[in-house]
Amino acid sequence: MVKKIRRAIKAMRKSHGKDFYPEPGTIIVDENAEQPIIFLIDYNQTDLIQKQISYPEECLNYLDTESVSWVDVQGLGSKDILHRLGQTFDLHPLILEDIVNMVERPKIEDYEEQLVIIAYMVVPNHNHGSFYSEQVSLVLGKYYVLTVQEEPEHDCFDGVRMRINKSKGIIRRQGSDYLAYSLLDAIIDGSFPVLELYGERIDDLEEEVIVNPSQQTLQKIYQIRRELLQLRRAIWPQRDAINSLIRDGSELISDDVRIYLRDCYDHAVQVMDIVETYRELVAGLMDVYLSAISNKMNEIMKLLTVVSSIFIPLTFIAGVYGMNFNTEKSPHNMPELNWYWGYPLCLGIMALIATSLIYLFWRRGWLTNSVNFQKDIHR
Repeated sequence: MVKKIRRAIKAMRKSHGKDFYPEPGTIIVDENAEQPIIFLIDYNQTDLIQKQISYPEECLNYLDTESVSWVDVQGLGSKDILHRLGQTFDLHPLILEDIVNMVERPKIEDYEEQLVIIAYMVVPNHNHGSFYSEQVSLVLGKYYVLTVQEEPEHDCFDGVRMRINKSKGIIRRQGSDYLAYSLLDAIIDGSFPVLELYGERIDDLEEEVIVNPSQQTLQKIYQIRRELLQLRRAIWPQRDAINSLIRDGSELISDDVRIYLRDCYDHAVQVMDIVETYRELVAGLMDVYLSAISNKMNEIMKLLTVVSSIFIPLTFIAGVYGMNFNTEKSPHNMPELNWYWGYPLCLGIMALIATSLIYLFWRRGWLTNSVNFQKDIHR
């Protein structure tokens, strides 16, 4: 999302100069945007028409009929197509600006004969365990719904298309407002598969933090924290937008569809609750990480202390008998140096001291805490 914002600002400066602020309604097309692909679906309870069209004017004959027309534009790489789209659907210049501007906040705009819904759609990225995000603009008219997406590759509207094709549910018996609700509900429900991926990543990260924390673990925590923040920024305004749509209403939305929008709002609240829960878990992982690193350091220090404690008396004995006193003139000062069994006896005493200390540390549990700690983790 941050890259898209930077790209949009860069396109604006490249088109109009560094110190130029474009007037309202100006369309600024990103040079890296996909070329538009336009699909038309026109349906009623008995008939269905699906086709790909080259120019927006080809759908004019369907917009004023009582059948529901869904025009799906995928790609924003042609300023000419966007201008013709505005003329075909009689879009206000500010609507076109909102559609093209990729840094728009999710919102609802009522233009009397048209209702504009700006939303963010997220689609799972299974290869990286994250998500693709793109802005989706919905324009609701009396007999049509216009959707404009950033690119054609990632989409969560397949379920809606399937219900239209197979006439499942009540979508073919309802008007354009129900189609707009279905698309908006698909956008909200598309967040749940993304959240499932993050749930799995957090579970794996929890085990890694406790069992084998490293510098890469810390980077993973910051990465998932940043991605969840992006997801929250995309979903939170959508919840408020749906709530305002339910509260304020619109002449283009019937009372029956407003009831369905309440269910859509409930789903948005559920998504936000899960996102907030995951953010709290990730924030807690940082404390667990620091505790695990501290515990790991304590285990290392304890092992080194045990080893040092074993070798301290051995070093003392070796140091005493390693002193270079002249024993020829005073042989009675250190008589052990002249004993036939003195050397084996000294080694035996040192082995006995080391064995006794190891047994003492084992009885106190100093040598088994680390092993038991690892076993408890895997349980």
